[in-house]
Amino acid sequence: MKKTYAKSGKTCRVTFEFPAEANAKTISLVGEFNNWDKEANPLTQRKDGRFSGSLALETGKEYRYRFWVDGERWENDWSGEKYTPNEFGSEDSVVSV
Repeated sequence: MKKTYAKSGKTCRVTFEFPAEANAKTISLVGEFNNWDKEANPLTQRKDGRFSGSLALETGKEYRYRFWVDGERWENDWSGEKYTPNEFGSEDSVVSV
């Protein structure tokens, strides 16, 4: 994950990545920042097989998120900053900006 803060300090551009080792066909970034909409933020597959995408997020907050893989399963960010339990008995990844 890469973070680039705006000069104003009000937003941070966060680049999320999902590794090629997952052998996925499609990945979407889903979380509090897009009301858990599975179609709002599809990631782009790179030449090396990994998926990535960026979002500008408001600073001073933590955001829960997960990856929606191949339209059938949830995965956490393997390099997430931390994890927090959710109401479904699993965990969400968390990014702080």
